[in-house]
Amino acid sequence: MTTNFIKLTVIFFLTMTSTFGQTFEGQIVYENKYTSKIPNLTDQQFNSMMGSTQEYFIKGGNYKSVTNGTFMQWQLYINKDNKLYNKMANSPILLWNDGLVNPDEVLKSEINKNVIEILGHQCDELILTCKSGVQKYYFSSKLKVDPKLYENHKFGNWNEYISKSGALPLKVIIDSPQFTLESIAKEIKPSNLDDKLFELPADSKVQKSPY
Repeated sequence: MTTNFIKLTVIFFLTMTSTFGQTFEGQIVYENKYTSKIPNLTDQQFNSMMGSTQEYFIKGGNYKSVTNGTFMQWQLYINKDNKLYNKMANSPILLWNDGLVNPDEVLKSEINKNVIEILGHQCDELILTCKSGVQKYYFSSKLKVDPKLYENHKFGNWNEYISKSGALPLKVIIDSPQFTLESIAKEIKPSNLDDKLFELPADSKVQKSPY
């Protein structure tokens, strides 16, 4: 498994109060579909490794993603540390990335209005043309996120996306040399989440990610 592949899976695995008028707190369930561009790695194998279902939880400046993947299991962003922690199935050690460090770069961005309706929400399209490939996000302003909370989250171009959209995506299309990912929301669950959901497990062993 190549270093570039692991780096991209970490980056793109990012990748809610009771009313949508405020910053969204709660859970969004996404369906993920990967198309492999790596020889000898089929689409089915890719989807099994990375997960076909992703549960995304967000509260304030913290978020957590959990998948049914056999390789990538979960990802946790802790705002006060500005660190992204990744749990892989093949290791008990959590690998963390510094939110300020971004190996990618956005070269161009454009917004198209009212492109698609998802779960009853009319969505705009944000296209980011990056060094790593093209990233397309479809979002509704009703699922608001405060951009100030993520202004230091440069890793994965997240601050670029949030600063331009101010909302969570309901659909994402990531095109890279290794794969194409299409992720679309299947359920939105506004709720008050427990802060403990965004804490590292007790006795966690962590180390800086080499990717």
